[in-house]
Formats: sequence, C-alpha cells, structure tokens
Amino acid sequence: MNFIVFYLTYPLIWLFSRLPLFVLYLLSDCFYLLLYYLIGYRKEVILTNISYAFPEKSDKEKLQIAKKFYKHFTDIMVESIKSFSISEKQILKRYQYKNPDLVNKYVKEGKSIALVSAHLANWEWSFSLPLVIDTKVFGAYNKLRNETFEKTLKDNREKFGVKGATTANFIKLIKHNFENKIQGAYILLSDQSPHVEKTFYWGEFFGVKVPVHTGAEMLAKKNDLVVINYKAKKIKRGYYETEFEIIAENPKDFKDYDITDKFLRITERNVTEQPECYLWSHKRFKHKDRFEEWKKMQETKQQTKS
Repeated sequence: MNFIVFYLTYPLIWLFSRLPLFVLYLLSDCFYLLLYYLIGYRKEVILTNISYAFPEKSDKEKLQIAKKFYKHFTDIMVESIKSFSISEKQILKRYQYKNPDLVNKYVKEGKSIALVSAHLANWEWSFSLPLVIDTKVFGAYNKLRNETFEKTLKDNREKFGVKGATTANFIKLIKHNFENKIQGAYILLSDQSPHVEKTFYWGEFFGVKVPVHTGAEMLAKKNDLVVINYKAKKIKRGYYETEFEIIAENPKDFKDYDITDKFLRITERNVTEQPECYLWSHKRFKHKDRFEEWKKMQETKQQTKS
C-alpha cells in the first residue's frame, strides 16, 4: 500500500515542483483562500497564540497578523514543493546567507557547532546550509510510516550536502562524531513545545511560562559545540536572507538553562520583527497551565529516587 500511495502522489509533487515559482504562488493564493476562508485551518489556535504573544495589540491588528500568516504559510507549502527540483543556483539566489564567515571562523578553529533556529520565515530551505558552511552539516528528520516517502524526502533534503538522521538517532550521531573527533554542524530547531513528561525546564516565551526544549544546550555542553543562532528573514515573496548570531562560544561557561533563555529572547526578537512569518499554527502555549502539575511530577521522581 505504501508503494501504491507513493507512486500515485510523488509524480504529481515532482511535476508541480517543475513549475515556475510565479505559477506556484498563484496556487498559493488559492490555497490561502481555501485554508483561511473555507476550511479555517487551526484559526482558533493561530489567533490564540498571537494573542498570548502580543496581548497589547488590538483584535484588528491580531487578525491582520493571522491573515498575513496564512498567506506566508501557503507560500511555504509551495516553496517546500519547489525544493524537490530547485537548483543550487536558484537556492543561492533566493536564500542568501548574510554572514557565513561567523560560522566558518569556528570551523577553521576545529570547532563543531550547534546551529539553533526557530520555525520562522522559510526553515525548509536551510537545507542549503552546506553550500556556505565549510564542514559537514547534519540535520534530524522525523521517521515516517511510509518508508518510500521517507527515503525520497531524505534524499531531497540531502541533495545540497546535509547528512540526515532520524530524530531518535540524532543524539547518538552527535556522540559518535564527538568521540571520533568528526567535526560538524548540527541543525536544531528548538522553539516548539516538548512533551511535559520529558521536560527539564520551563522558561518564559513572550511572558508566558512554558516547557521548552533544552536539548541544544545539553548537547552543546556535553559535546563542546559552539552555539550559533541562524534567522531567516523574508525580504520579499520567494526571497530570504539568513543571518547568524553567536549565542555561546564556550557553552560550559554558562549556568544551566542560560543558553536556552538566550535563545528564547533572540527568538522573541526575531518573531516580533516579522510576526506573520512565525509558525503560529503550532500549539506553542498548550501546556501553559500545567507547570504546577510538572513540579509535582518532579517532586514525585525525587522522592522515588530517595
């Protein structure tokens, strides 16, 4: 069945990817009307998230951000399809890197790097990072039920040089490379909500206390990774500029969770700059009322250990 589904759908995806982007953007405009006006895809979640992040804004302003988000979201959909056939020349023209020398400086020093980022602007096209970074680049991907689709997606994301590994094996990969002195840069998108049961730390995101991913910080301290944030900014439709910013040169010098908090502050600043380009459809604040429950869980764990 997986093969049947794949061979029925993939040829269509491939054909769509061969269309010029201006044609795909016409399709994006249609998808926007469909998702926003007819389906109302996660509209309540999106408006609620925007309200948590920007409580000072009027209802009209929040609605404007939501509408612009839907337009950007459907653009991301067609740009992701285009990634199946986009050339190296096209991607470097449309997804430019402002200061890759900041990363390559540490590469020349023999350092490995944690490249942390958020789901902002176009994060999919960051699979072009190996074209500007002078070391191996590794990225995690979620395992799919359809193994044929998974292999095709993996092959596509690796075409510019990213080495992919499943999320479940990514930590093992970093450990293996560290122990065998294999230099690399690791892409870590760290802005979404973890499972409460697997949370180590709660931080403030737009003034709301939420569980946060701390994996990037923990991996950086354990494997001596320089932590660098990269942010994609939408310049105009179909064109992005990515900028790198140092978070921690020597992560072991930071107190626990200070690197994570610094990443959250940078993400808040970047989202505020282009709020319509953030992934508001993710339920980022869904666990905000479970902090006391989490604390009790931690107390129970400590008592059990004792």
